[in-house]
Amino acid sequence: MNILLDTHVVLWALTNDPGLSQRAKDLISDPDNEIFYSIISMWEVQIKHMLHPEQFTLCGKDFNDYCLRSGYSLLSLKPDHITGLAGLKTINDEPVHKDPFDRIMICQAISENMIFLTHDSLLKKYEEPCVFNI
Repeated sequence: MNILLDTHVVLWALTNDPGLSQRAKDLISDPDNEIFYSIISMWEVQIKHMLHPEQFTLCGKDFNDYCLRSGYSLLSLKPDHITGLAGLKTINDEPVHKDPFDRIMICQAISENMIFLTHDSLLKKYEEPCVFNI
């Protein structure tokens, strides 16, 4: 199974954070699964680092290096990922999640036939079977 990790899940996995559930750890460590991180996550990390370097000390380059060392595969951004935003719907047309990074990563997962592993309960509002909340 191909699994795309939400940014916070990548960070938790890299640091062995106790917030990462056992189910997520099992999915990430399963040798039958290929684990992906998005170029969008690298961008998000770099932005957070630039805005608050004293609080968010990890920069995009180091994030990328840690992901590669951990054996994760990079998922680049493609036109289909962007155009998929137009079809992204929520249950009962509830307001969309305000985080553009999450929305584009859901579209990446849909387009690439991946599971999107997240801890963000707001993402359950999307009618997408690829969103797997841990």
